[in-house]
Amino acid sequence: MRSRTYTLLLVIAATAALATGCGGGGGSPSAGAAPGAGGSPGTSSSISVNDFKFSPRALRVAAHARVKVTNNDSAPHTVTADDGRSFDSGTVNPGASTSFQAPARGSYAYHCTIHPFMKGTLLVR
Repeated sequence: MRSRTYTLLLVIAATAALATGCGGGGGSPSAGAAPGAGGSPGTSSSISVNDFKFSPRALRVAAHARVKVTNNDSAPHTVTADDGRSFDSGTVNPGASTSFQAPARGSYAYHCTIHPFMKGTLLVR
C-alpha cells in the first residue's frame, strides 16, 4: 500500500511539473562575451538552472566562447545539445558548476538528459 501511494504521489508531482511549463525560463536571448573577454555590464555567457528551468531560455554567445553552467537546483542536470554531439556539460550536481565550449555559428537546441522536458537554445554568432 505504501509503495502504491508513493507511486501515485510521484505521478501527480510529475504531471504538475509538466503542466506548469517546466523548462520555460521565459527570458529573452542574452548577449554573450567573446572568448576570453570579461564582457560588458548586462552580458552573460552562462546558463543557470533553477526550479527545473534553464535561465536564460535562449543564450547568445560568440563562437567557441566558454559557457558556464551553474546548477542552483535540488537535482542533477545536464546541458546537452539535441544533436548529441555539439556540446554536453555532463552531469552537474546541485550547487556545482562546469563549463563547455560553444560550437561554431548556428542555433542549437538543447535539453537536460535527466529531465528531457527542460529545453533551451544556444544561439552562436
